[in-house]
Amino acid sequence: MPINITMPALSPTMEEGNLAKWLVKEGDKVSPGDVIAEIETDKATMEVEAVDEGTVAKLVVPAGSEGVKVNAVIAILAAEGEDAGAAAKGGDAAPAKAEAPKAEAKAEAPKAEAAKAETAATPAAPKPAGNGAAPATAGERTFASPLARRIAKDAGVDVAAVTGSGPHGRVVKADVEAAIAGGGVTKAAAPAAAPATAAPGAAAPAVKPMSDEAVLKLFEQGSYDLVPHDNMRKTIARRLVEAKSTIPHFYLTLDCELDALLKLRSELNAAAPMKKTEKGDVPAYKLSVNDMIIKAMAQALVAVPDANASWTDSAMVKHKHADVGVAVSIPGGLITPIVRKADQKTLSVISNEMKDLARRARDRKLKPEEYQGGTTAVSNLGMFGIKDFAAVINPPHATILAVGAGEERAVVKGGEIRIATVMSVTLSTDHRAVDGALGAELLGAFKRIIENPMTMLV
Repeated sequence: MPINITMPALSPTMEEGNLAKWLVKEGDKVSPGDVIAEIETDKATMEVEAVDEGTVAKLVVPAGSEGVKVNAVIAILAAEGEDAGAAAKGGDAAPAKAEAPKAEAKAEAPKAEAAKAETAATPAAPKPAGNGAAPATAGERTFASPLARRIAKDAGVDVAAVTGSGPHGRVVKADVEAAIAGGGVTKAAAPAAAPATAAPGAAAPAVKPMSDEAVLKLFEQGSYDLVPHDNMRKTIARRLVEAKSTIPHFYLTLDCELDALLKLRSELNAAAPMKKTEKGDVPAYKLSVNDMIIKAMAQALVAVPDANASWTDSAMVKHKHADVGVAVSIPGGLITPIVRKADQKTLSVISNEMKDLARRARDRKLKPEEYQGGTTAVSNLGMFGIKDFAAVINPPHATILAVGAGEERAVVKGGEIRIATVMSVTLSTDHRAVDGALGAELLGAFKRIIENPMTMLV
């Protein structure tokens, strides 16, 4: 019996992927564990292994195909002793069978429509007037007593939504009062000719984004090139819209003096032991300021555990470890590999782990568990000379720390002006999970650790 190989779900959120490369060809024999293809997800390129034994009868999806849906058949295996040609034909029939219910549903649709038409053609039995009368439908006049209308207007109730108990379904005072007491009525609709200017504090009407065609009409034809979005760009766009439309951000900024940290970093790097590699003897580690920021953020979350949280509608998720994501720029976008339990790791371990994660991130070789989850994140644009900025929270995190450049500034200490290396940091916070005072406490803990860096060593 032919064996269908389907597009695997390589992460919990994956809906489609690109089949970058086949590592087998039709006629090849494969065994469980053999790498047969490379799949590009939104964040990484991953190898797919065979789970069955057999001969590749047909490659259904060619290499380089984009937007292949999860669980779609991408190849067919012939089982042991089975003819590959017959398996290829038999495997092709499998997806068709899966579509059969849809065909049946389509066949039933005309019947359902005919039944609806027949029902519509049958005159409805007249409804008795009085207590059983239904509210008026759209465009139908509502009969109500003047007193009932006035009471409804004062209560902000749409009289058309009230069931009348008077003669011929007329709405009377008792009906309106009963509806108000029951709480099952709708507010009166705004007049059609509403003022153009909304009242202060009123929600703005939803604005639809411009269509692709409308945007392109704004530019001179031939003055641009169209570059289709890849899966990574689509995912980044979707998650940013989700973050900014569902997370109530607020921002806290502090300045941290770096001189003590820079001095300690220099001393630690100078004391690094040498290790032998293929390229000769190299230092066992080389700490960056960013490595120390990761450690300080992790320790700050341990010091302020209530801020080490994620919001869900049913409960607050309180994390037991500080897993720090670090934004890494890669061609076409960015990815956030995670240093797990960063609060428990030494600076040298964090440094070497980050170098490995960043290298594999740029090669799109990260595994989903290496960039999904985490409890907070750090985004550092200091190396580009950016003084300060506010980063967008990456769900399900409740915080993200935006790090600016360290620069020499004049500071006042004890009534005297002196020069210090100062770095501005901004904490973006999910107000549902972390309130202002709690966010300030977290950022204050980070500042204390950065300005007293020896605490990272104990």
